[in-house]
Amino acid sequence: MVRHYITDRHTLPAAQTLLDSIARNLRIADQIQIREKDLSTIHLYALVKAALSLPNPRKVAILVNTRVDIALAAGASGAHLPAGSPPAQMWRKSVPNGFLIGVSCHTPEEVRIAAEEGASYVVFGPVFAPLSKSSHLAPRGLEGLAHAVKAASIPVFALGGITRENIPLCEAAGAKGIAGISLFQSQFFSGS
Repeated sequence: MVRHYITDRHTLPAAQTLLDSIARNLRIADQIQIREKDLSTIHLYALVKAALSLPNPRKVAILVNTRVDIALAAGASGAHLPAGSPPAQMWRKSVPNGFLIGVSCHTPEEVRIAAEEGASYVVFGPVFAPLSKSSHLAPRGLEGLAHAVKAASIPVFALGGITRENIPLCEAAGAKGIAGISLFQSQFFSGS
């Protein structure tokens, strides 16, 4: 099961820096999505470059939220697009082979469209009520997740309220991975 860490420096424990959290999660995650929406272009670029300079023997994919330009300029593995972004196929003309493009989806129809438009994977949610932030979206539940998985052949990662107890339920619903902020920043996987 793919582990997809989404960063949020505003919810980190006071004694931990974002680079500390990224370094720790390079040992346990399969993908790290740098999602620091409020950083200026130059500061986001510097953060991505710093993250890419950390030891990464497992070759964890570093992705940049929204900013395909920064992902390309910094040499990241890919980018993650929010729902409503220009389609992945638009970017495919400008990115190298193997460049990952993920898309956030909230309905099975959005999953189907993202797959048709060239997404590498989708993050689907919220499956459960989110732990790290409020959401105006109602939880989709495990049934919604199962429908999303059936909507396309690309990997679907479950997002929203993911806990130790419900990871196996997400996997049973067909999710190829789990995504989250709190799950990774709480050091849940620290012994893994």
